[in-house]
Amino acid sequence: MDLDDLVTREEIRDVIARYSHAGDRGRLTELVECFAKDGVMELEDVPPLRGRAAIRGYLDGVVAKLAAATTRATLRHHVSSIRIERTAEDAAKAHAYFAVYTEVGLDHWGRYDDRFARIEGTWRIARRRVRVDGATADSRMAGGSR
Repeated sequence: MDLDDLVTREEIRDVIARYSHAGDRGRLTELVECFAKDGVMELEDVPPLRGRAAIRGYLDGVVAKLAAATTRATLRHHVSSIRIERTAEDAAKAHAYFAVYTEVGLDHWGRYDDRFARIEGTWRIARRRVRVDGATADSRMAGGSR
């Protein structure tokens, strides 16, 4: 591993962190900027969301649903065990586990399977596949236990 690989890993970790922090704060414009313009988000039971506008539109609905479910919405993503593998000079893949906490405590948990592309010198999510492995019975976001 050389210095460029180390810098790449840290830049990708930063994208993953910015995505989580922006989402937790409801800053969806900042969140979708983590994606390539033609980036794709894949969620279970939802057709693939292609492009920033589609991702933003879907997440606007998630925010509205969460706001309707509680008067004290809390959202905190914890991402861990991030494994990054560079697949080409301007491409990489990353795998990570996540746990999401809301005002009820642990809400749901799962995995991210990401593909990254370096576009004009900036790493962006080209594709994010979100897999929910489980949820609590009173989940605010994942529709109850799985």
